[in-house]
Amino acid sequence: MSDSGPLFVSSGDLIADRRYKWALDHAGRGDFAGAADILVQTVELAPAFATAWFALGAIRDRLGDAGGAIAAFERAERLDPDDYHGARLQLARLGAGEAIPAMTQTYVRRLFDQYAARYDSALIEHLAYRGPRLLRQAVESAARRVGRPPRFGAMLDLGCGTGLAGATFRPLVDRLIGIDLSSAMIAQAQQKRIYDRLITADFIEALGTELVEGARFDLVIAADVFVYVNDLAPIIANVARILAADGMFAFTVETHAGDGVKLLPTLRYAHGEAYVRRLLVEAGLAVTQLDQASVRSEKGMPVGSLIVVAQPSTAMPTTASSGR
Repeated sequence: MSDSGPLFVSSGDLIADRRYKWALDHAGRGDFAGAADILVQTVELAPAFATAWFALGAIRDRLGDAGGAIAAFERAERLDPDDYHGARLQLARLGAGEAIPAMTQTYVRRLFDQYAARYDSALIEHLAYRGPRLLRQAVESAARRVGRPPRFGAMLDLGCGTGLAGATFRPLVDRLIGIDLSSAMIAQAQQKRIYDRLITADFIEALGTELVEGARFDLVIAADVFVYVNDLAPIIANVARILAADGMFAFTVETHAGDGVKLLPTLRYAHGEAYVRRLLVEAGLAVTQLDQASVRSEKGMPVGSLIVVAQPSTAMPTTASSGR
């Protein structure tokens, strides 16, 4: 899922707010040049109006004015340290600023709070999302590979969202816990009544706190979640710490042909296979299964992804194959 554009945040000046909305009306009718002119007037009237600066950057980018877009996004970033709209991501996409910046909690929370009510239909009906089904198949296959039944006591669903993956895995687990940063997504998951416990928190932070401290999980999953995380090292290390001795860690990532991490034009991160394998080894995990597949589509085209299942290295039987 990518960001559709700026949400309205008032400048505190009614005239500037009206001009901003007028500009968006022009943009909605395809008059981007007119919208840009009105936004220039808007930020002259309200120089600290970060939302208007961000919109000006987006429209200048649409007009092919990369330099003007960068200048506007830089102003939005300076005015909004929490990066509510994701200006730093737009700057990275345009080749300015930090190459692979992390997404702020404020940005991610806003993005998913915005989409929560229509998240399921958007993914399944429009993006052909099949990540949970493919991830469950990989877990069941990996379990057979190491000679254990595909049944798990406690499962942790990282970035559980509305519960699409939780619903898919519920028949395999006795206890299901979900963590998500977005309270609106958690509210959608609660309505499905499939989780034993739901936690509204940043799961990266929660992995190292009392929310899961002392617990051991037989299965930890992250379905279409790591596309919003640039650095996977602390997550993988913390998951390894809370896995049961014979537990499994299953996740998906979008990928690319090279190594390391790449910010895609969709403002999602892609992680190279060698990078993923390296972090798993460093965390004391061994790859039980790794498949290349497409978990979703983008503009009708399949998105290259990895489906990964790993276990603590000490749990791997010597006869098990580590890889595809």
